[in-house]
Amino acid sequence: MHTFRTRPPRALFTVLLAGQSLAATAAMGNLATTYGLLPEDIASAQAASLFNSGASASYYNPASLAADSGGELTTGLYNADYSLEADSQGGSHPPQRDGDILQHNRTQPVLFGLKTDLSELTTSRHPVQLGVLAGVEDYGRKMLSFESHTSREGQYFDYGRESLFLSLGAGTQVWRGIDLGLGTRVTLHNKATLVAVTDMAGNTERESLKVEAEPQIKGIVGLLVDWGDTLCPDGGCLMDGFESALSFRQSSAFQTDVVANTTIPGTIPEPGLTLAINTIDGYQPPTLAAGFGWRRDALRLDLTLEQQFWQQLEDEFEDDTVKDQADWAFNDIVVPRLGARYDFGDRFSLISGLAYRASPLSNTRSLDVNYLDTERWIAGLGLSATFQAPYFLAQPLRLDLGYQYQRLTERDFRMTASDAPENPYETVTGGGQVHVLAGSLSFQF
Repeated sequence: MHTFRTRPPRALFTVLLAGQSLAATAAMGNLATTYGLLPEDIASAQAASLFNSGASASYYNPASLAADSGGELTTGLYNADYSLEADSQGGSHPPQRDGDILQHNRTQPVLFGLKTDLSELTTSRHPVQLGVLAGVEDYGRKMLSFESHTSREGQYFDYGRESLFLSLGAGTQVWRGIDLGLGTRVTLHNKATLVAVTDMAGNTERESLKVEAEPQIKGIVGLLVDWGDTLCPDGGCLMDGFESALSFRQSSAFQTDVVANTTIPGTIPEPGLTLAINTIDGYQPPTLAAGFGWRRDALRLDLTLEQQFWQQLEDEFEDDTVKDQADWAFNDIVVPRLGARYDFGDRFSLISGLAYRASPLSNTRSLDVNYLDTERWIAGLGLSATFQAPYFLAQPLRLDLGYQYQRLTERDFRMTASDAPENPYETVTGGGQVHVLAGSLSFQF
């Protein structure tokens, strides 16, 4: 954290903690992009996410909600266990570590999703599918996980506790085989203001504290085209089984602003000492995704290319009082994803996927902040089982399981601090691995 030359009273520390929820390390990632939302997204390494018609389509591609007219109520949870390394290559004052492990922690969210037809609410009776999905960290016990700090040991750019995830969208068919969708992702901008008179021991009087959270709504637009239905609705042409999807998501982030003002009679007169912190977390860049799907009999293949525009984050960090000194440089990246699905009759399906993500972090030196980020290979495997009207249920029940493995390739970084900004005090090699296991139940209606 930043060090203040004047020791702030204890009340200021209170408001700083109030503005940043008590949490483990958080970073510039979210559930949907770092791992995937539901088990099928995780198992396919998000290659099939543009075409999935479940509740997660509200984030990946709202148009896909209209591909299936059925309703679903989904609940899921998963455990993402990440072991991230920072192997020291030596330096003038290398910090003490527990071996080479820099971060060894878990992300454990629980998710709730709903998909339903809204046509009964209108006089036109034109089908409109609504999708909502929410995720809460630590199996539902942490609504907001947020921490922003500097680090001498280094910290990973994309892994940590994930903030509240909330998306909703709607999709409808606009012409034969062509679906359009609109969606939103909701994040929070938190503001805290403290004004107080205090003595040197930190005892306050005439305090005024104001804390508020303001939702920020970011848009998502999607398109899904079934070329067989569009070009040859009667069937029997070469385009049968071919689909295309396109989606664009605006940038999003969580933000916390803290302003504290204190007056200490005889030491700090009016107008007092003002401390201001403005910082962001969980940033996601504008993303354009295009997908191509092909199905023949029981086999389906999906290819997705994601263009992520990370250079915009350089401007965002200029206003971040915790990280503005780091002299950032980012690259826009393309993430290829390839997935396959094989159906064993109407009951079981096997899903797999592979993806490669380059690091958007261009420089290997970020003053005081010392972010680490590497290229990664992502592989997934999953199973889906549908049970027709089991036990007391009148409608089908679907069980989905997904596993994902991420391998972070090695990359060297130079650790720097403000007391000697031009001379790295240590060089470390980043790397590591991540294991994700997820499950969900979907009640269909």
